[in-house]
Amino acid sequence: MLEQINIQDIVKIAKEAGKSIMQIYNQNFDVEYKKDKSPLTYADKQSNDIIEKGLNDLPIKFPILSEEGRDILYQDRKNWDYLWIVDPLDGTKEFIKKNGEFTVNIALIHKNTPVLGVVLAPALNICYWAKKGGGAFKNGRQLPLNSVGRRDTYKIVTSRSHMSNDTKAFIDAIDTKKRKETVPIGSSLKICLVAEGEADIYPRLGPTMEWDTCAAHAIANESGKVLEKHLKSNTNEELVYNKKDLLNHWFIVK
Repeated sequence: MLEQINIQDIVKIAKEAGKSIMQIYNQNFDVEYKKDKSPLTYADKQSNDIIEKGLNDLPIKFPILSEEGRDILYQDRKNWDYLWIVDPLDGTKEFIKKNGEFTVNIALIHKNTPVLGVVLAPALNICYWAKKGGGAFKNGRQLPLNSVGRRDTYKIVTSRSHMSNDTKAFIDAIDTKKRKETVPIGSSLKICLVAEGEADIYPRLGPTMEWDTCAAHAIANESGKVLEKHLKSNTNEELVYNKKDLLNHWFIVK
């Protein structure tokens, strides 16, 4: 089934959504707030409509779980073998701040595991993509691009808008002979920086949702990195998707 999907078709859909986002980004726009107090803009809605139409127009059709359509009951989706998980605008806070650090995330999940992912940062002209068994890429260049061993610093990616005290404590406890360097950035770009070798680790000891991570998770996997739950038992368990509760466990990317 996966081999019948041309990942460049998914890249094209993401870029169409990104183009619509940038049209709104470059003008004044209104901000609404959802029940959980998170911001929502017309750009989120328009991007979601473009992505859903694009995915539904593909020859092979799978159900879609989107941040903007999150209310699908678990009993209706629990037996889905394949599904798309979409965040039409990841990093809405960064979009509102107009710092460019927001993304379009599209992932294909097979039996709770991400097998394809596209992460587009339209304001930065950056697109990452990966398909299981086919490698991971940034603007056409295969990942990883950089060797972490060549740096003089131990580079730690952190959230620009959601830094937690637990994450700070984790960073303080990292044992390394190198000088620690923290790099705050928005959206799923954090995972992608580790995937391309630009950073050593991304600890997220705070809440995220499945659509925040699954596309970049596929990219990290194909670049040879791991995205694992942060567990006291030190067992190696990757995040899984299409759970009853769509909230992710705390995790580490390295």
